[in-house]
Formats: sequence, C-alpha cells, structure tokens
Amino acid sequence: MKNDYSEAFMDGNGTIRSIYDYTSGEKKWIMWAVAAGTIIGTIPINLLYVKYGARYPFLVAGVVSCLSTAFVPLAARVNFFILILLRFLQGLAYSADFAAIGLMTVRWAPLSETATFVAILTAFTGISSVVTNSLTGLVCESSLGWKYAFYLHAIVGIILFVIWTVVYMDHPEDTRRVSQKELGKIQKNKSEAHLDRNTAVPYRKILTSPVILCVWANAFFEMSAVIMFSSYMPIYFHEVLKFGITETGFYVALVLFSYMPIRFVAAVFSDKFKFISEKLKIMIFNTVAVGGSGFFFACIGFIPAEHNILSLSFFILTMCCIGVNSGGFYKCGVLHAR
Repeated sequence: MKNDYSEAFMDGNGTIRSIYDYTSGEKKWIMWAVAAGTIIGTIPINLLYVKYGARYPFLVAGVVSCLSTAFVPLAARVNFFILILLRFLQGLAYSADFAAIGLMTVRWAPLSETATFVAILTAFTGISSVVTNSLTGLVCESSLGWKYAFYLHAIVGIILFVIWTVVYMDHPEDTRRVSQKELGKIQKNKSEAHLDRNTAVPYRKILTSPVILCVWANAFFEMSAVIMFSSYMPIYFHEVLKFGITETGFYVALVLFSYMPIRFVAAVFSDKFKFISEKLKIMIFNTVAVGGSGFFFACIGFIPAEHNILSLSFFILTMCCIGVNSGGFYKCGVLHAR
C-alpha cells in the first residue's frame, strides 16, 4: 500500500509520501482495532449463539466481515477513522468464529472424536492465512494492484457464507442428511443436559471454574501468538529479514501452513490412543503447545537478521508446537464444559 503513489502528498520535510504510508502509531491502531473488536464481540455473540444457534448469527458476522473488507480501500483513501471502524468491525466478525467452533463441536462431534473435530474446525486460521498471504502477494505484484486483494477476498467470502447458510444445520437431528445410525454415534454417551436444547448456560460456574480459566489463559497466549504472526510476520519478513514481497507472501503462507499436518496427527493420536488417560494426554499436548512454542518464539529474538532462513525455521517450529493444541486446551475446554 505504501508504494501506491496515485494518492500522494508532500510532508513537512519536503518528502513525497503516499497517503497509505502510515506511521508506526497509525499502524498500531489499525492492528489493535481488530483485537478490540474481537474482545468486545466475544460475549454478545456467544449470547446470540446460545439463543439463535450458529447458522444465522454466523452468516451476519460473515456479511459484516465481507462488507468491511470490501470498503477498506475506500476508507483508507477517505478517512483514517473510518478505516479504524472497519477494522473494528472485522474484529467483531472474527469473534464469531470461536463460538461457532464450540457450538458445532458440542452438537455435531461424537465424544470419541472431539479432538479431530476441533483440529478440523480450527484449521481455518492456517488455511485462510495460506491462501491470503500467497495470493495477496501475487495480486499486489500484478497489474490489478493491492486494492483488488480486498475486493477478491470480499467476493469469495460472500460466496462461502452463502454456502454455509445452505449447508449448515444447528442440530443433526433436524436434517435428513444424517441417518439414525450417524445420529446415534453423535449422541453416544452424551448426557440429557448435553442434548437438551433448552438447558440454561451456567455462567457463574464457568466463570469460577479453575479449569475453564486455565483454558482461557492458554487460549489467550495461543491467539495472541497467532494474531501477532498473521498481522506482523509479513512486516517482519519484509522489513527485518529483507525478503521480497512475493517471497514474503510465500514464506508467511509456509509458516502458517506448516502446523496443519501436525494438528491433525495430534488430534487423531488424542482421540484414538486409549492406553494413556485423557488427562495425561491433554497435559502432554498442552505443554508442547504452550511451553514449546513459547521457547522457540523467544529464540527468534536472539537470531541476527542476516540469518533469515534460520529465523524462518524457528517460526515454523513455533507454529508446529502450537499445532498440537487440538489435543490440549481446546479439547480440555470442550470435555470439561459438557
């Protein structure tokens, strides 16, 4: 964006700058507006999911995300505060993802396949980042320019959310696509309270549960790392490690994709291996996911910038450790909350 001089001005030093060449302070607000929207939107959107299910609230969140994405180029040109508002709306929409994952896992996943379901549903971060970073680099380098990266994402997003609305049902018993045999497998060993649609949510017990609070703390670390990676890694790779624009897009996609195979292997191990207790499996996976990733993340700061391939390797190791969380705190939260 900052290399787009179609809208340029002369600053106080007599230097010609693009209006999209934001200061460090402005970049901070652009990044943190998403985080603020995610934090503020989490509880209200969860309440909507409890009352209305995931199908239509998630559709609304998707439409908000797509429209705000489509208008980012215009807002960036017209008014910085409108841009911040759109980024905040993107954060609100992003907060809808996690409640949808929890609801879908509770209603659709057999207890024996919880980690596998969680691994598949939480793979959206890696998949979207791989597609976004690799294709965005190509679009920005093409004759279309950076603005079309936003337009294309918005169009594809609308298509995907229409498919979501057509395909998804909140309850497996409400669709003819699920046979009685499949329904029995989904509901096996689930309690009446688990299956009852009208069961009240015990908010007080949730908020005072040491296990849930521990899950939240671990999730906060993981999401902070992932959001930092997806938001700042392109800047770090390009400005510090001196990779080109196309290289940056490819390497960021590589880092964010690298943990996905590990994620699925860890999930299958967690679900299928019965000779280890669930508690011990969760503790092992969580130690690797949080402790291991924290160790490799800290090491990145000590690697000189000229050793960019070594830094890239440690980014990959960090994400691979994060990948095993499908058998860690994610699974712990689902099993404990039921």
